[in-house]
Amino acid sequence: MTQIWRWIPLLLWLAPLAAHSDTDPARSGEVEALHIRAELFSDAQRVAPGDTLTLALRLQPDDGWHTYWMNPGDSGLETRIDWTLPEGAEAGPIQWPVPEKLPVEHLVNYGFEGETLLLSDITLPMDIAPGETLTLGAHARWLVCEIECIPGDAELSLSLPVGDLTELSAHTALFQRGRASQPQAVDWPATFSIESTWLEVTVAPDRTLNPPLQFFPGHTELVEHAEAQDITLNDDGQLVIRQPLNVYFHTTPQQFEAVLRDAEGAWALTLTDGAEMPPEPPAEAPPGTSTTVLLALLLAFGGGVLLNLMPCVFPVLSLKALGLARHGGHRPHALAYTAGVMVCFLAIAALLLVLRAGGAALGWGFQLQTPLVVGGLAYLMFALGLALIGIVQLGAGWMGAGEHLTRDTGLRGSFFTGVLAVVVASPCTAPFMGTALGFAVTQPAPVALGIFAALGLGLAFPFLLIGFVPALARRLPRPGPWMGIFRQAMAFPLFLTSVWLLWVLGRQVGIDGLSLALAGLVALALGLWLWGLSQLSQQQGRPRLRTAAALIMVAALWPLWQASQLKASASMMTDTDAGGVWTPDRLAALREAGEPVLVNMTADWCITCLANERVALDTDTVRAALTAGGVTYLKGDWTRQDPAITEYLAHYGRNGVPLYVLYPRGGGQPEILPQVLTPGLVRDALARAAAP
Repeated sequence: MTQIWRWIPLLLWLAPLAAHSDTDPARSGEVEALHIRAELFSDAQRVAPGDTLTLALRLQPDDGWHTYWMNPGDSGLETRIDWTLPEGAEAGPIQWPVPEKLPVEHLVNYGFEGETLLLSDITLPMDIAPGETLTLGAHARWLVCEIECIPGDAELSLSLPVGDLTELSAHTALFQRGRASQPQAVDWPATFSIESTWLEVTVAPDRTLNPPLQFFPGHTELVEHAEAQDITLNDDGQLVIRQPLNVYFHTTPQQFEAVLRDAEGAWALTLTDGAEMPPEPPAEAPPGTSTTVLLALLLAFGGGVLLNLMPCVFPVLSLKALGLARHGGHRPHALAYTAGVMVCFLAIAALLLVLRAGGAALGWGFQLQTPLVVGGLAYLMFALGLALIGIVQLGAGWMGAGEHLTRDTGLRGSFFTGVLAVVVASPCTAPFMGTALGFAVTQPAPVALGIFAALGLGLAFPFLLIGFVPALARRLPRPGPWMGIFRQAMAFPLFLTSVWLLWVLGRQVGIDGLSLALAGLVALALGLWLWGLSQLSQQQGRPRLRTAAALIMVAALWPLWQASQLKASASMMTDTDAGGVWTPDRLAALREAGEPVLVNMTADWCITCLANERVALDTDTVRAALTAGGVTYLKGDWTRQDPAITEYLAHYGRNGVPLYVLYPRGGGQPEILPQVLTPGLVRDALARAAAP
C-alpha cells in the first residue's frame, strides 16, 4: 500500500495530459516518420456554419534535417497538403514561413530546419447544422533531408463539433508562432524583367531596409540560387536586385511571389512583368504581300523540292530509295508515292484551312503543337526502327521494302511512304516555303489547296523523275545482299528522330510527362518483341502470343495519352539564355526607342530553326556582331500554339517558322532574312541594321 501512495502524485500530474489528448478535437495526434514528426492543429475547437478557421501542419524534423519551401531551390521538393473536406468547404493556399538558405556543397536550397508551421485557411459551408461533427483530413507529403533525402507522408485528421458560435482552441500560442514566422504582406510596387542572362527586380519600399538583404524568388527554375545577388539602391530610392538566370530557365512568368528579407524582418512581394503594356501593331506595312498566285505556285514547288534536303525528311526518303532500288524505279511506285504525298498534303491543308476559318490561330506544322501527335510520331519512328533491324516484320510492307511482297503490297508501301514523308516533313520549312504558305492561307480555298498541292508535287518530284526517266532509274544500285545491311542501318536515323521527338515532347509536357511516354515506349517495345516471337513460332500458342502482344501495344498508348494531358511548368522558350523573350510590347518599346532588333521566331519541333541556331545564330561571330552593333536579340517560341506569334507571322506573310526579321536602327523597313542562315550572312545583315 505504501508503494501505491508513492505513485499517486505522478498519476495526478499525468491525468490532465491524458484527458487532454483524448478529448482535444483541435489536435490530430502526432505521426512519426523517418527523421520527422507531423501533427495537425486547429485554431478552433468548435466551429459555426460559414466560419473560416485556420489549420496548421506542424513538422518537426530531427536536428540537422530540413524540409523545403514552395521554391525548394536547386534541389528538393516543396511540402504539399492534399485536403479532404466536407462538401462545400474550401481550403486556401499554404501560408509559408520565411525560408532559410540551405547551402549543400555547390547548391543552395530554400527550406526550414526545426519546427515548421504551415498554416491554411478553411472556409466552411453555411449548410452545416449545429450538433454535427465535421471531419477535416489532410494528406501531407514532404521531403526531409540532411545529406541524404527521404520522402514521407502522413494522413492526419480532425473531428470538430459544430455549434452556434466558434470557440477557440487551446493552441493560440502555436498559431501566433506560425503567423509570426511568415513574411509581412506589403503592397510595395515591385516589377521584374529578363535582361539577356539576368533577372532584374525593382522594388520601391516604403521604409528603410537594413542590410544584409536577401531575396527569395517563389518561382522555380528562374535564377541560379547559388550565385551571388547584386542588390543596390538607385537614385530614385528603388531597390534593384540582379541575379543570373537558371540554366533551365525557359519562359518569363507573368508574375510570381517572392520574399525580401533584411536584418529586422521579411516582406511578401508580388512581382509583375515590367514589360507588360498594351500591344501596338507594327506601323510598317507588311513586306512581301504582293505575291501573285503564279509566283506562289512556283515558290511552293521549289520549296517542296528543297524539302527533300531537310534533315527531318532524310530517314523516310532513305527508305523510299531502298524501295525504288528493290523495284527498279518503276513508274507505278513513283506514282503511288506521289499520290501518298499529295493526299496527305491536301488533307493537312484542308484541316488547317477549316480550323483557321473557325478562328484558330494555326500555321504550318500546327499538328506538332499537340503533344499527343508528337508522342505518337516518336512511337511510330521507334516501331519502324525496330522493324528495320528485324525485331518484328511490322511495317516492312508498309514502307515498301519487304523481301517477299507482291506487286500490290509494294504499291501500298510506296503510297504510305509518301504519307509518312509529309508527316515527318512538318517540322521543316525549306526556302521559298514560308512565303508561299503565308500567301496560301490568305487566299480562297481552291487557290490555297492548289499551292499546297504544288508543294506536295515538289516534294515528290525527285522520285517522279526516277520513275519516268529510265536513265536515272538505271543509276540506282542493283538489288543485292547490301540491301539487308542498308535497311538495318537506316533504323538508326529513325531512332534518332524518335529521340528528337521525345525531346520536343519533354519540352511540352515536362519531365513527368516525358517519363510516362518513355514507360509507354518500353511497353511498345515489349509488345513488338512478342509479336516478332509470334511470327517465328510454329506452335499452337501462336494466336495467344499475338493477342497478348496486341493488347500490350494498345496498353502502351495509355501512358502517352496521360503524358499528353500534362504541361510543363510554363509555355516553352528555347535557349532564352541566348536571347530575350519576344513579346509584342517589348518589340514595340524597342522600335519606339529606335533600337536595332533581331527577331527569331522558332519552335522546338522545327529542325530548320534548331539547325540555324546552332550553325549561325549561336556562334561567336554572330554574338560579337550583336554586341558590336548594339542589336537586341528576341526569340518567340511557337512550340505550343501562341496566337500572338501566329498573328506576327501572318503580318509578314508567313504561315510557319522559322522567321527572322531584322529591324534597323532609327526605324525604317525591316529586313526578312533567308530561312537558311550562315554566320557571315547574319553578321553582314546585323552590320547594315546597326548603322546610323
